[in-house]
Amino acid sequence: MSVLQGKKILLGVTAGIAAYKTAHLVRLFIKAGAEIQVVMTPASKDFVTPLTLSTLSKNPVHSTFYSKEDENEVWNNHVDLGLWADLMLIAPATANTLSKMSNGTVDNLLLATYLSAKCPVYFAPAMDLDMYKHPSTEVSISTLESFGNILIPAASGELASGLVGEGRMAEPEDIFSFIEKDVLGKLPLKGKKVLITAGPTYEAIDPVRFIGNHSSGKMGFELAKNAANLGAEVILISGPSAQQISHSLVQRINVKSAAEMYTEVHKFYSDAHIAIASAAVADYTPTEVADQKIKKKGSAMEIVLKPTKDILASMGALKKQQFLVGFALETNNEVENAKGKLVRKNLDLIVLNSLQDKGAGFAGDTNKISIIDTKNNISEFPLKSKDRVAIDIFTEILSRLDA
Repeated sequence: MSVLQGKKILLGVTAGIAAYKTAHLVRLFIKAGAEIQVVMTPASKDFVTPLTLSTLSKNPVHSTFYSKEDENEVWNNHVDLGLWADLMLIAPATANTLSKMSNGTVDNLLLATYLSAKCPVYFAPAMDLDMYKHPSTEVSISTLESFGNILIPAASGELASGLVGEGRMAEPEDIFSFIEKDVLGKLPLKGKKVLITAGPTYEAIDPVRFIGNHSSGKMGFELAKNAANLGAEVILISGPSAQQISHSLVQRINVKSAAEMYTEVHKFYSDAHIAIASAAVADYTPTEVADQKIKKKGSAMEIVLKPTKDILASMGALKKQQFLVGFALETNNEVENAKGKLVRKNLDLIVLNSLQDKGAGFAGDTNKISIIDTKNNISEFPLKSKDRVAIDIFTEILSRLDA
């Protein structure tokens, strides 16, 4: 999974021969899970067709201020396009368009959208080598960079004129990689290591049966995705779970028992900057595990249990630089119990859910949480999808890391 997954990308295409490469560029963004809208200058349609780019982007292509639907004029709102995007890329960016961008000239929809954009703007020049080195082009590029726009430098190679030199638009893979690395480098958790536990644990009774709970791991997996999307290197230690995750910054480690989770946590905890214990770990485990399946008998059967090692308490006891977050799933005296756990386990934050709240707790796609810090400040949140809950939790963490 790319850091560009879910990003809204506005691709501006201008009238250069390199426009034919934009079809491949759109495919790269789509494969990364981004959403693409394309805005073309009218002249760029001589080099690549709107049909091609609309098919690949799965969105209509915009090239004029007005379009016709059933003989009626429909305004293509450049302001809405500019506000929609998380980032804008102009590729190829010709000398003509660079000059207009730097001077605020608006004679087509693409330029109007550029001036309306509130997001980071990347531009990938494409022109002949003499044009690229011309003082006017250098001024245009320098001016755009002074605006905060981000240059994706032209490459050297064979140009449309037959000359060989600098001015060739960067290849689609290089443009994609440049933007991905730039976005990653600006993320708030770039360079941080985050340890997350998720899911249930299974405590074996015999080779067939176990003691477990109803945790699905969904909350922990959403936390891992969000941490990775914020740039962190994530260690996700999960008990048995059907949840899936695919992200280049997430390393998943599967365990079954509380003892296995304890061992894996302590392999990585010392290097973690943030640790979130969202797993539903068994408090007790059988003192003996039968070698063979226990057969049903007419009489009652007793299983003797012993306490498991308290993973969260051990993390709190060893805490140095780590920002430690725990979870409390309660059925009564919720706030008091959560506050007690916050202190006993030496946590920085505790996330409280109550099984009394409809839509909260195990297995579902939603959760309703409160977050309590060491000063007894309580932030309450309405019922939300677990991906949104993960964002809320990391917003609370980041606000305290920056404090």
